[in-house]
Amino acid sequence: MRVSTVGVVGAGAMGSGIAALAASAGLRVVLLDIPGSPDRSGPAKAGLQKAIKAKPAAFMHSSAAARVRCGNTEDHLEWLAECDWIVEAIIELPEPKQQLFARLEPLLKSSAIVTTNTSGIPMSVLLEGRSDKFRRRFLGTHFFNPPRYMHLLELIPTPETDPAVIGATRTFVERILGKGTVIAKDVPGFIANRLGVYGMVSTMRRMMQHDLTIDEVDGLTGLLVGRAKTATFRTGDLSGLDVLGHVTKGLAAQTGEDLALPDWVHALIAEGKLGDKTGGGFYQKQKDGVLTYDWKTSTYIAQQRMSGGDVGALIRQPHAARLAGARDLGGAHGAFLRDHLLDAAHYALTLASTLAYDIVSIDRALQWGYGWEIGPFHVMDALGHDWLRAQFTSRGDSVPALLESANGAFYRNGEYLTFEGTYEPIPVIPGNINLALQHAAGRTVEDFGSARLVDLGDGVLCFEFRSKMNSLGQGLLEGLQSSLRKVERGGYVGLVIGNDDARTFSAGADLGAISFGMAAGAWDEIDQSIHGFQQSVMSIRRAPFPVVLAPHGLTLGGGSEFVLHADRVQAAAELYMGLVEVGVGLIPGGGGTKELAFRFTEALQPYEEADPFEALKRAFKLIAFAATSTSAPEARAMGFLQAGDRISMNRDTLLSDAKARVLDLAPDYVAPVEKQMRAMGKEGFGNLQYALWQAAEAGQASAHDVRVGRAVAYVLCGGDGAPRNVTEQDLLDLEREQFLSLLGTKETQARIEHMLKTGKPLRN
Repeated sequence: MRVSTVGVVGAGAMGSGIAALAASAGLRVVLLDIPGSPDRSGPAKAGLQKAIKAKPAAFMHSSAAARVRCGNTEDHLEWLAECDWIVEAIIELPEPKQQLFARLEPLLKSSAIVTTNTSGIPMSVLLEGRSDKFRRRFLGTHFFNPPRYMHLLELIPTPETDPAVIGATRTFVERILGKGTVIAKDVPGFIANRLGVYGMVSTMRRMMQHDLTIDEVDGLTGLLVGRAKTATFRTGDLSGLDVLGHVTKGLAAQTGEDLALPDWVHALIAEGKLGDKTGGGFYQKQKDGVLTYDWKTSTYIAQQRMSGGDVGALIRQPHAARLAGARDLGGAHGAFLRDHLLDAAHYALTLASTLAYDIVSIDRALQWGYGWEIGPFHVMDALGHDWLRAQFTSRGDSVPALLESANGAFYRNGEYLTFEGTYEPIPVIPGNINLALQHAAGRTVEDFGSARLVDLGDGVLCFEFRSKMNSLGQGLLEGLQSSLRKVERGGYVGLVIGNDDARTFSAGADLGAISFGMAAGAWDEIDQSIHGFQQSVMSIRRAPFPVVLAPHGLTLGGGSEFVLHADRVQAAAELYMGLVEVGVGLIPGGGGTKELAFRFTEALQPYEEADPFEALKRAFKLIAFAATSTSAPEARAMGFLQAGDRISMNRDTLLSDAKARVLDLAPDYVAPVEKQMRAMGKEGFGNLQYALWQAAEAGQASAHDVRVGRAVAYVLCGGDGAPRNVTEQDLLDLEREQFLSLLGTKETQARIEHMLKTGKPLRN
């Protein structure tokens, strides 16, 4: 199935979000909604504008919006005839959907696939009156909101859906749209929402039973038990209390289950306190802090985070130890947690085979859709099956048959328990390389503590960061040098640099080590350390084999400098990359300043009339304002990624895609030679200093900001002398000189200490 054009019918929050995701992936999109007045395509255009202005951004780059063609379902339905995939995302009522499909069917090309984004209407109802041909090419695709950021996509085929259509759809949404897919059964709520909504309601009821506060419950139902940091009520604020009310009412009507929300939640909804979109719900942000709703008094009180005591100590443990500790916790907190964990376990065990075809899909649905660290069956394995069985019996609950059929574990030795009672290999995620599993399989070539060298097969090794926030300390840098030697001497074809961290590629250099060196007055050692860091970065470029970087998530400071010096970059679509050193009163000292000067100057060389100062100005703005991308496409537009670099929409395939790039480059690879450029000297330096003076006069920069900016300008211009030819090493030497100079100022030292203590920048 080759998809080049996508049709989306319904330009509400979900439909416009799906359209934005598809356009961000490079596809042409037709977005239709009902006719408006006076502009008959006004509703679709309004949906597109909301997606453009959405926060967080629905589009990965604003330019992608140009790929969306807006129309209406009366005048432009025939536009869908050119579409390879049409997704319906209109009002959640059967009749309008049925009417749309009846009008759509005669227009479809034979290869088109049609899906519905319904969250509760049975597929059989939606297909009433449709031909066999339509039925074979139809299924449900349940996106989670917002579509760009939520990894989960539940696919809901019918008994009549052609298996080839299921496979083609799955491949398309995984590779092109970047989704993590699970196959769900056609039941109300499907997998994630059925379990998640029940969990939300039961947690509220247990909170009231045990007389706890919202703050206490969120402290107990987040990281402690392997869930998302947003836990229960913060998640509710993100999704919207009105949405929660609508979903619980709908699921209760469809399932007959008691999913009624407490009266005080309905009161919040009636008052318009719906969560983040209205400025407050279960929590309310204030200038001087956060307030939490007190369900007993119907007032907001100062937030009281649970950060210490037994809970605080447990959260720092591995998830198995956390769950064991939570299971045995004393007092009201322990009593609540046991009820909470047992409620969730019993419900999942009872409904599992009704909702999904295997327990792996259930675990992945909760991990990808609700941000859980581990899914419910992994949680049950950590709690212990004997303990669960004894607790169910003591509460007077039945012991679900699925628990009885397990031989002490739902997962063991790379296998999972099927609903037939046998153990089968865990289904692989297509294209996924899991470094933890590679390590467990004995494929680690060398372990450096803060990093590992792992064999990915086919002659490709991976240097994996493993320090806190993947910071680039001395041990990691030494490990990199050892790894580069290992690749060269061992006859391997190349190296990938990446990791499995869910959020961070690298937060940059180790500020703690720099701070310690300053306190000790070890300036010679700091100088040597900076020089060593520069040479580590440059060794990536000088290696006689291809080195491909696989950045994702936070890629800041020194992490960005690593990326800038790769032969190729295979970036995850969600890439937050920037040279942010000015935030701590420094300049990029690991080749970042040098690299942008060379990169942007080279970009102008084909244009004889181009002003070379434009290149320096572009680099200066990125560095002096600590500009950070909000996606990989934006990083490309900013110049952090180049034309030959590629983007993986699906984070799960990032490392395998990077490995493929190494294999692409290896057969005829030749290492690049050191570059030279013409530095502008005092002319460019003077222009940039004038811009700094203007910023200071406008109150946009402090005196120390100006000093840091002057250091950036000095390096970019090759100093303040006459124009001259410079090598990369010339600018690296200037970087190190200016970096050390700034490090010796009390203002920069204060900024570093403040960042280490608070995690936030200091403006001084």
